[in-house]
Amino acid sequence: MNTLDRLVRDDAARIVAALIRRCGSFDLAEDALQEALMAAVATWPATGLPASPAAWVMAVAQRKLIDAARRTRTRDDAAGALAYELSRPSSDDADPLDAWATCPDERLRLIFTCCHPALNLEARIALTLRTVGRLGTAEIARAFLVPESTLAQRLTRAKNKIRDAGIPYDVPPPDMLHERLDAVLAVIYLVFNEGYGATTGEELVREDLAVEAIALGRMLDELLAGEPEAGGLLALMLLQHARRRARIDDRGGLVPLEDQDRRLWDRAEIEQGLRRLDRALAIKRPGPYQLQAAIAATHAQAATAADTDWREIAALYGQLVRLTPTPVVALNHAVAVAMSEGLEAGLERIDRLGALEPLAGYRLFHAARAEILRRLGRTACARDAYERALALTTNRVEQAYVRRRIDALGAGPSDP
Repeated sequence: MNTLDRLVRDDAARIVAALIRRCGSFDLAEDALQEALMAAVATWPATGLPASPAAWVMAVAQRKLIDAARRTRTRDDAAGALAYELSRPSSDDADPLDAWATCPDERLRLIFTCCHPALNLEARIALTLRTVGRLGTAEIARAFLVPESTLAQRLTRAKNKIRDAGIPYDVPPPDMLHERLDAVLAVIYLVFNEGYGATTGEELVREDLAVEAIALGRMLDELLAGEPEAGGLLALMLLQHARRRARIDDRGGLVPLEDQDRRLWDRAEIEQGLRRLDRALAIKRPGPYQLQAAIAATHAQAATAADTDWREIAALYGQLVRLTPTPVVALNHAVAVAMSEGLEAGLERIDRLGALEPLAGYRLFHAARAEILRRLGRTACARDAYERALALTTNRVEQAYVRRRIDALGAGPSDP
């Protein structure tokens, strides 16, 4: 990975957050960052790498904002104020990244801005994934199970509403934190999920996103000390992230949970997650993230796949369905029922869910159904379900795994 790629991976979210704080515009900040990155591509091969590439990009992006302000001064009286703010002597004398170097929750400020209650929940999550998580519109659209064009319209409307309503760029006061909590938790977990299992690309795991989400989760947990769902989310991410090294084999192939070498699981991270979950549960205000963390903890504490307490997992998913009755949660509950009460019982539930439109285009619905059918020996139906899952899968590692599953079915007899 070259320096610029590493910078985009590690620092782009912080830089764009600092730029938005300075200029108050998502679009201007994004454009300024892109222009600065293009300038780096054109300049660095001739001049060599600067001592601090991130600071160089930040400084150039700030100059791009000043240029944009000057170009639009006649149309926007605020442009002169922006140029003055960005060109104050303190900006020249200090490291241009001081804004976030001395304020570690800069990205958290941005998340809370994006999650203002004036925006609907899906718009809040989508905008934060785009700005903080640096996910593409197509990636976010897949996470929401909506067309890319629909998601793009939501992003545009959300940015316009923040601008037109003059929504402040800051963490709200304590008495207003909780009205944004659900959206902030959802954003951080979606960023983690994209890191834990990338929807597109050549790699299954995007470590940078997973680590970023855990860092944001720690900050949020500290900011909201005593909030059990913040602790539950942090515990959930730690428990899942602990399995990362076992999820890919030596050839880069996906290894499903039941086949993973549990000696590769990060026991220290598991212990961190278990301790954080215990503290959250002790508050006795259970919520969706605590329940999901409890499910992950049940997997983490099983010495082997055969030792997994699927009845406990099914019971926890039953509680989760009552709290968050979404099609995806119901699908996970059905799989747990299949593993605890019998494959036919689980398949019956999965087939009923298939009538729900969002799941018809969800790759993991077809993959889960295929796996149950395979275990039941219904080879032809399993092959068809795997083919449907493959058609909807865009990550190369997952595609290769599904193809291996199809090949393993062979040319066996058709189902009766």
